[in-house]
Amino acid sequence: MERPNAWKSYKENDLKALETLCEEYKDFLDKGKTERECVKNTIEMAKAAGYKDLADVIKAGESLKAGDKVYAVCMGKTIALFHIGKKNIEDGMNILGAHVDSPRLDVKQNPLYEDSDFAYMDTHYYGGVKKYQWVAMPLAIHGVVAKKDGQVVNVVIGEDENDPVVSITDLLPHLGAKQMEKKAGSVIEGENLDVLIGSKPLEGEEKDAVKATILKLLKEKYDMEEEDFLSAELEVVPAGKARDTGLDRSMIMSYGQDDRVCAFTSLKALLDVEDIEKTACCILVDKEEIGSVGATGMESKFFENAVAELLDRMGQYSELTLRRVLANSKMLSSDVNAAYDPLFADVYEKKNASFAGRGMVFSKFTGSRGKSGSNDANAEYIAEIRNIMDDEGIHYQLAELGKVDIGGGGTIAYILALYGMDVIDCGVAVLNMHAPWEVTSKADVYETKRGYEVFLKRM
Repeated sequence: MERPNAWKSYKENDLKALETLCEEYKDFLDKGKTERECVKNTIEMAKAAGYKDLADVIKAGESLKAGDKVYAVCMGKTIALFHIGKKNIEDGMNILGAHVDSPRLDVKQNPLYEDSDFAYMDTHYYGGVKKYQWVAMPLAIHGVVAKKDGQVVNVVIGEDENDPVVSITDLLPHLGAKQMEKKAGSVIEGENLDVLIGSKPLEGEEKDAVKATILKLLKEKYDMEEEDFLSAELEVVPAGKARDTGLDRSMIMSYGQDDRVCAFTSLKALLDVEDIEKTACCILVDKEEIGSVGATGMESKFFENAVAELLDRMGQYSELTLRRVLANSKMLSSDVNAAYDPLFADVYEKKNASFAGRGMVFSKFTGSRGKSGSNDANAEYIAEIRNIMDDEGIHYQLAELGKVDIGGGGTIAYILALYGMDVIDCGVAVLNMHAPWEVTSKADVYETKRGYEVFLKRM
């Protein structure tokens, strides 16, 4: 069953709404190249839409009721937002869950060194990357430096057009014969992803004079000592803004669209929805790319604790009520799928692949090979979703990641499914997934936001 191309159905008003949404999406991408930046931007958007910090509600001893909107934050990297509906929350919530971390290079805790009059920063790659894709391109540094006195300094270098950028060098083809004989996974070794950050020696210094220049600059701009790297979280990401792609401007190219395209559309759906029956929730989490572990990953108790606090402010908390709320909830695990690429057709099973421009993608299961590590959604739940999406004229498709024995991937779906709730993966088809620059269709961004809103209103 071939699904129709969404572009063919659009009228002038649809195209205007699509472009407005996608301009806002590109701004979201530019403001949030790290999980911390995404959460900070999300808080600003939530406050503008009338959301209050749940911590402030608790501190003030306030009660919550239908129509109230609150958010809870974990360590500045994960956020859960709730819009309380008219129905008893014990009947469950409608949940959208995405992740805001993306593959990148993390600066090590003892990173700075000099070799042959070059200054470098040592990195450790984060998530599933093709290491060779990260060399010989402009890179930026984003993150925070936490100082011993409690001050946290924000760092962004390489995004302003007047900023310098940094980069990782590669071997010239004239001397690269042996390099080109290597397998792609070892063409660039992980320990060689060192970022070139300077070459000018500091006047008067005899040893490590280029490193001394870098330390002087860091001191002047960020009041940062070399030891402050020990408590820093600095991420190296592609430098540059999200851009329209294609001569017809039908696509968007940007860093971090896995999974910020689903984070944005989920967040926008929640902020835009009004007059809802069931409590609506959007959770944007960290650490999905490395297994959803840690205090800010979906495996942590943060979300469960936030729901418990919400129930307490509603005067409904008990352990049993908490369990019922979670078990009765329904969720879309908002994560991307691999868009069919005809240049690499041999890894896809075309009948069950997702296509750019054909709407939001539902994945009954993810995992790898024999569905290992997968949440496998119930047929009854998929039928419910089909019903409301068809009724509202949403363009959607069902797909797998690729051919059965080629590989696979995972999401946060199985973690929420542990509560006994209905969960299915659902998101946007992406080209170049996990590359420094990924590509999505504007039509899919538009349809996914519309579909998420329908889910929050009607499930």
